[in-house]
Amino acid sequence: MTDNIAQASAHTEPMPATRVRIWDVPVRLFHWALVVLIGIGWWTGENRMLDWHRLAGYSILALILFRLIWGVIGSGTARFSSFVRGPWTVASYVKGAMFKRGVHGVPGHNPLGGWSVVAMLLLIATQVGLGLFAIDIDGMESGPFAYLVEFDTGRWAAEWHAVIFNLVLALIAIHVVGVLFYLLYRRDNLIGPMITGSRRWVGNQPGVRFVPAWLGLSLMAACAGLVWLVISLWGRA
Repeated sequence: MTDNIAQASAHTEPMPATRVRIWDVPVRLFHWALVVLIGIGWWTGENRMLDWHRLAGYSILALILFRLIWGVIGSGTARFSSFVRGPWTVASYVKGAMFKRGVHGVPGHNPLGGWSVVAMLLLIATQVGLGLFAIDIDGMESGPFAYLVEFDTGRWAAEWHAVIFNLVLALIAIHVVGVLFYLLYRRDNLIGPMITGSRRWVGNQPGVRFVPAWLGLSLMAACAGLVWLVISLWGRA
């Protein structure tokens, strides 16, 4: 009888917390490099440091290209298939697990956060793409491919280049609010894992498949080289 009680109590004890690996090196490097480069892009644009502004834009373009590819062939938590979910899954998450403390649904992005990643990538890609064709009001400072479009088209691209950057800033603000919500309400630190790559986990450990970091870093370098090559061969700055 005593043994049965002991066994029953053992089953009701909470599982110990462990640290599990969540994010690979390429994803973390992408994330923080993008943060820095967006800041540089904003600063150099505001202060008319346009050579540096263009360089920041080219670097961001290389990062976005890398992330799109890595979202298909990268580690488990980096793949779009692991965090892009349908509207019903997102709605269910918002109405349920989102407000439950101590609940780990998935090791990487949650269903709502997954779509914020997609939105961020699309907005930044569009904003940088427009910058490639943008023409300054006096026609003196232009994107590297502005020579391919009419002046009015280049001015339109420049105007929307600025508008979409404001949308990017708004999405960044929402992202920061979401991170603070998780930190202060759910007591779930999302910043630490994006720095260290691992997080505290309660329950069965998730089986995340990781692709070697050297492959991701090599792909990142290849994307940077491709952007540089295209700009050098066909761009006019």
